Amino acid sequence: MKILAVADRVTSVLLEPALAPVALADVDLIVSCGDLPPEFLARLKARYDVPLLYVLGNHDLRYDASPPLGCRCIDRRLVTHRGLRILGFSGSRWYNGNVNQFTETEMSAFIRRLRLSLWLSRGVDLVVTHAPPRHIHDAEDRCHRGFASFNALIARYRPACLVHGHIHSQFADEAARVTTVNSTRVINSYGYCTFEI
Repeated sequence: MKILAVADRVTSVLLEPALAPVALADVDLIVSCGDLPPEFLARLKARYDVPLLYVLGNHDLRYDASPPLGCRCIDRRLVTHRGLRILGFSGSRWYNGNVNQFTETEMSAFIRRLRLSLWLSRGVDLVVTHAPPRHIHDAEDRCHRGFASFNALIARYRPACLVHGHIHSQFADEAARVTTVNSTRVINSYGYCTFEI
């Protein structure tokens, strides 16, 4: 399955059929890792005519009043798409008390509450988050530290991929987006990227 992941930066070329990169042909699913306007997600959904699943970033303030048409929020939910088990977590580490910010203890509790669902589904294939795991693509300032609970989730359930946003990095080489932890590919989706699973 080919997946288009987007996060943090509106990339208008994705909406232009004549300009879109060849890698975007035959996309089966779109996932948003947060900090994008809901209108952009609705336009992506309409442009590619495939399911779009999303989590919220720490700057996503308008989604309650204006959710993206036809898109599905998967925050703290385990969903299945064409046999692929997908789990989502919104938000960043707590740093100033605004919406979509969580402590490590809170994020650990969110994951714990999903243990039964994960057991019944026999695991998870793709984890979609806004923040990265701790010490993988993250930074040391309070806002951009990753969640250690995501590291524990990777160690316990071994998903094929964890895709995140939040960390604004430029990639001259697309391979630099990916860090492999055990058998899990951790992918920074800043801007956009495609991957197969």
